[in-house]
Amino acid sequence: MSRYDRVAGRGTRMMNRLYAWRAHKQPAATGFVSQPEPRTIGSFARGRQLVAGNLLFAGYLVESETTGLWDVNAPDAAFEAERQGFGWLDDLAAVGDIKARVKAQKWVWGWIETHGAGNGRGAALAWSPDLTGRRVIRWINHALFLLSSKDRAETEVFYQSLSQQTWFLSQRWQGASPGLPRFEALTGLIYAGLALQGREELADPAIRALAAECERQIDAEGGVPTRNPEELLEVFTLLTWAAAALHEAGRTVPAAQTAAIERIAPALRTLRHADGGLARFHGGGRGLEGWLDHALAASHVTGDHRDGLAMGYARLAARRTSVVIDAAVPPQGAASSNGHASTLAFELTSGRRPLIVNCGSGETFGLEWRRAGRATPSHSTLCLAGHSSARLAAPDRTTGQELLVEGPGEVQVALDEQAEGHRFQGGHDGYLRGFGLTHARTLVLSDDGRSLSGEDLLVAIEDPAKRVFSKVLDHSGTKGVGFELRLHLHPEVDSALDLGGSAVSMALKSGEIWVFRHDGSCDLKLEPSVYLEKTRLKPRASKQIVLSGRAIEYATRVRWTLSKAQETAIAVRDLNRDEPEIFD
Repeated sequence: MSRYDRVAGRGTRMMNRLYAWRAHKQPAATGFVSQPEPRTIGSFARGRQLVAGNLLFAGYLVESETTGLWDVNAPDAAFEAERQGFGWLDDLAAVGDIKARVKAQKWVWGWIETHGAGNGRGAALAWSPDLTGRRVIRWINHALFLLSSKDRAETEVFYQSLSQQTWFLSQRWQGASPGLPRFEALTGLIYAGLALQGREELADPAIRALAAECERQIDAEGGVPTRNPEELLEVFTLLTWAAAALHEAGRTVPAAQTAAIERIAPALRTLRHADGGLARFHGGGRGLEGWLDHALAASHVTGDHRDGLAMGYARLAARRTSVVIDAAVPPQGAASSNGHASTLAFELTSGRRPLIVNCGSGETFGLEWRRAGRATPSHSTLCLAGHSSARLAAPDRTTGQELLVEGPGEVQVALDEQAEGHRFQGGHDGYLRGFGLTHARTLVLSDDGRSLSGEDLLVAIEDPAKRVFSKVLDHSGTKGVGFELRLHLHPEVDSALDLGGSAVSMALKSGEIWVFRHDGSCDLKLEPSVYLEKTRLKPRASKQIVLSGRAIEYATRVRWTLSKAQETAIAVRDLNRDEPEIFD
């Protein structure tokens, strides 16, 4: 059961109707204080698909050029939440032509007719604080796009509905879930209060509340409790938008909000790969192309993160190669409802091309894919006996959440500079209880970015751990404990297992060739994998390098390397400079 199922099922329908009805008593805004500027970024490709009648929400596809958005029976609450949040309006605005505008207008005024009075199927979710703030932001951002060619009566209907939703937020923002939904609700309220004529008095309480949320939710490293990089970017974007709106209105940005922005920006730079995309961990995706760089530029915050971790992630970078490592325990408590068992997993990007990835979030592909994406084997790290380093608890009877439990309680990390390059060392105890083993990983990225050397160690350190491991060995006989080192490849990587099975060669579209080799102590295979993207209808097929062996001693060591073998001159102008590739 998702968070949106819970919202729809808590008996809030009548309450939301009451608030919507009372909102009719509020005077409608007559216009905007100043001309709104679109700040949310959409996908041109998705916008074109929407115009063509291909409605893809939460992994479900409806193909019809004539069916209205609100005529579709939502297959589940995730589908309903995605269309009620109006992210699709960003996509239609990205297209921006007459057909896109007409469709956007039809769907917005259709929402007003279907849900504007707070009744009808799906009204409880439509009028939840979680989604109302998201919707209000987009209505204001794209108001000029939506109101173009509309007559006075239709314009008044738009302002009336926007005023109702703003008033609703002022009364109910506290009901938004802590984290991103509450940031969206408060930012939407600030946006509307500052932009709509006659609603200025609603902004002040929201400004104070947003500052308080910054102090509660943004930690000293600039991170959020979910450790989701894409969610952090969304929160950061909301805070910078709200700050820009306050500046434009001649108001002061609260110190707590400014401080949060200044903490988050360097953290996001740590999570940024060489191609400008985000590292994909704990349910987050790469983000729309250019979104991260645009948000960082808009913040006017310069400088990288201080030495150490950012939101529990470590970054190694040299020339045009970046490596991002999950170097902390998984999210804890309620924040772990979308968390992954990915401790010590890493991703590697060379120039504009991702090479080593994690499978990603399977949330939009159904429950089984969602669970599979959260497991350790779906990440580029070591997996012991087919087990994850953290376990999914049974769904909570009240909330339906599947939290991570029995994961690593401690992660030891060291970052330093060596003669051979930039070194990361980390270890976690996620397998200590069941197997008596600690997983330690060392990664060294050479100064020229052309080689990543890895070492994975399974070790029983103290006497209690050795006794646990000995019992496991007694049950397995002489077979030992099986393990697999998995490195998932991006779908656009062309890979092949060399003759003799001693190495894997990987060709990127840039023309670069990378080679994986190991010390010969394990069996090397190239197996199928998947790449899970939220914007696609189905998982993308890919490959994974699997290095398998068995732990039969108190210490088992595996050494391996990823090295750049060659690159074609026609594809890359200069590997030592951040210049774009000529051919794709």
